[in-house]
Amino acid sequence: MKANNRILFTALMLAALTAGAWAQTETASNATPAKDYSPAAAAPAPNPTPAPAVTVSDIQELKAALAAQQQQIQALKAQLASKDQSPTQSQSAVSSETQPTGVVASNLPASNSPATVATNLQETPTTKTGQNAGSSDERIRNLERQIQGIGPISFSGDVRLRAEPFFGGPADESLDRARARVRARFNAIADLGEQFRAGLTLASGDINDPTSTNQTLTGFYTRKAVALDQAFVEFKPKDFKALTLTGGKFRYPWYNTELTWDKDLNPEGAAETLAFNLNTPVLKRFALIGFQLPFAELAGTASTDKRITQAITYGGQLQTTWQLGRQVTLSAYTGYYDYRGSDAIALALARAGTKNPQTPFTGLLPLGVGNPVQDSTYTTTATNIVTVGGTAYPTGVTNITNAQFASKFGLFDSIARLDIDTGHARAPISFIGDYVQNTEACGNLPNIVADPKNTSTLTYKQTLNSPCNSHYRRGYWLEGTVGRLEKKGDLQFGYARIYIEREAVLGNFNYSDIRQGTNVSQHRFTSFYQLDKSVQLGFTALVGRPLGTTEPWLTRLQFDTIYIF
Repeated sequence: MKANNRILFTALMLAALTAGAWAQTETASNATPAKDYSPAAAAPAPNPTPAPAVTVSDIQELKAALAAQQQQIQALKAQLASKDQSPTQSQSAVSSETQPTGVVASNLPASNSPATVATNLQETPTTKTGQNAGSSDERIRNLERQIQGIGPISFSGDVRLRAEPFFGGPADESLDRARARVRARFNAIADLGEQFRAGLTLASGDINDPTSTNQTLTGFYTRKAVALDQAFVEFKPKDFKALTLTGGKFRYPWYNTELTWDKDLNPEGAAETLAFNLNTPVLKRFALIGFQLPFAELAGTASTDKRITQAITYGGQLQTTWQLGRQVTLSAYTGYYDYRGSDAIALALARAGTKNPQTPFTGLLPLGVGNPVQDSTYTTTATNIVTVGGTAYPTGVTNITNAQFASKFGLFDSIARLDIDTGHARAPISFIGDYVQNTEACGNLPNIVADPKNTSTLTYKQTLNSPCNSHYRRGYWLEGTVGRLEKKGDLQFGYARIYIEREAVLGNFNYSDIRQGTNVSQHRFTSFYQLDKSVQLGFTALVGRPLGTTEPWLTRLQFDTIYIF
């Protein structure tokens, strides 16, 4: 009798353990909870049928079932642990109109403080970095949410529809137009273990224009081009996490406004970031950024300085973040951009406008930009001549043989950003000031190549679009915003005043939506509304005209609907 009791007790224990394991398995797999039966329904029948006797085979079956359940539990735990380790947030590509920032893929900061905001500007379409700085594209990046993909790979992207009328400007109405545009971007970020990350972005747009991913809806319904917009690898040593090394085509690793760099442009080359978060009462962050960004390979007569075989931008930036009070944070950025071999850009721009564009640069297509470039430029053209009866007649075939900027470009750029917590979560205030000076304005004049001598079949002519004045070397960007774009119902309003003298910046890499790249006075008004967690409505008005003219203001309106995934 005692043996039978022990067998029965063992059977009951195994049954209880099996039931517990089944319950754990259901919980681990997020099973639907069982129905809640009332006590009356759960009461036993008044005359229950006696349970059959428990046999040794029954016990063995219960043991086998319990072992199987335990294996299931271990497998589910391993799956959950794998999910927990997969990145749920990362960076991408989908530029702002300011990015203001990002190289492209980095871990999202743990906080939303301005100190964090400044940390890895290359990183984050998903961080709040620069929500109020620069341009609407960056705000979209900041709002994108990464979704879990396949294993360590996460995905994000956006589609923007835009209606864009122009009116005013030159008296001949040459800039009046109304167009519809679309932009599509898709990002993939992969964690490659503890120290490496890689990412790529595909984006729409004209592949010859580095400053825009917009595609105008025209061309008789032809398919629109999609190209590689970012492709990078990032290395963060596990034993020295303050250092980040990035190579490829990536988001900006330094903080900027579109006074100097358009947020749709993704530089190429290598960058190094050394950043420290500090636990002091006032100074919260200190960082040094360095970068080496080749943009053209020079060949033959492309360079007047034969020692230069690679057109490249060298630069660096010092970043600091200061806590001035409980609700006030100041971020300061000082950088220098040194463009070597920039005449390659002048020649590519000039030849892009000819009927038969040829280029001496290996693998370089004619360069297009979203706005006219107004830096002082010398252009040499050659025209074919036919002599008939002693009279010379141009054939009308004209080719660009050379083009050079009157300036070299060594830009000293200083930015200050003030973030104010108003006590209302939906109404933060930010102010941004950016001052840039070209330390090498008109510095290329001694290198301007003289016109070649005319021949019996070719006539050469050199033209200068505007005299170079070394005093016209400064640019300013002043911006203020109020509001945020994070949750449904959020609003954000902003205004930016932009003033750029002719030789201040390299005019084909900065803000592509203004009246022209340099020698311009510009106003920008913005308003954005978060219609839903993944849908944004935006309005931007750009009003500008060239400096030193009485030309009517050109007004450019942008009505946007942005879908984020």
